Amino acid sequence: MSYPFHPEAEVEFLKAIDYYEACEEGLGHDFAVEVYSAVERAARYPKAWPRLDEEVRRCQTERFPYGILYAEAADGVFILAVMHLHRDPDYWRHRGSSTATAKHTPEG
Repeated sequence: MSYPFHPEAEVEFLKAIDYYEACEEGLGHDFAVEVYSAVERAARYPKAWPRLDEEVRRCQTERFPYGILYAEAADGVFILAVMHLHRDPDYWRHRGSSTATAKHTPEG
């Protein structure tokens, strides 16, 4: 099972880790663990989370106000965004869906 990140999703994930680590030592690590846990839940049960459109779903983290936006892929999920829930909900839409973005991953 794989879960590659869209390049912009990876950048926002890393920035959020840095932000939380700057707030409190170890909090960035806790955030990363929480995000990977949500990603693994999404990959394990891809249809369990609510749809945002035809191909994109959102799995929320438990401790932090973030949602993992993903599209199903043949062997897992493709992460489109690691989205703060108080951000504009449509900022990620230019990233496309699994069909459009899978071609840009190393496996695609």
